[in-house]
Amino acid sequence: MQETDERRDAGRAPIELRVEYKRLNSFFADYTKNISRGGTFIRTERPLDVGTDFVFKLGIPTLVEPLVLVGKVQWVITVEQATSEQEPGMGIGFIFESEAERGRVQGVIEQLMIVSLGQVLYEKLLGHRNR
Repeated sequence: MQETDERRDAGRAPIELRVEYKRLNSFFADYTKNISRGGTFIRTERPLDVGTDFVFKLGIPTLVEPLVLVGKVQWVITVEQATSEQEPGMGIGFIFESEAERGRVQGVIEQLMIVSLGQVLYEKLLGHRNR
């Protein structure tokens, strides 16, 4: 039975979400608030179902290629559930194949922050010293 499920999954085209950051500072704010903790929130009036896996492409100014991550929808706020304090959308948890992959992604982002902001501001934003 497991083989059948794997074959069925392999035949599906993965869902791809693309988020384009127009300003580097917007990405850094989102990174320090959400992404560095293993996920993010995507504002949308058409969220995917909880449990949906997808490929998440982050278009970041100064990076030639988008940063590609695998994510899973953890929770959803529908338009009907939204309030003035909480916009509609979905909470995303990132899935890393290994700690090495997690480290590689964090390294790319943190190096981008250091180059763009400088070491001192980077350390203040993330609240720690670079290793």
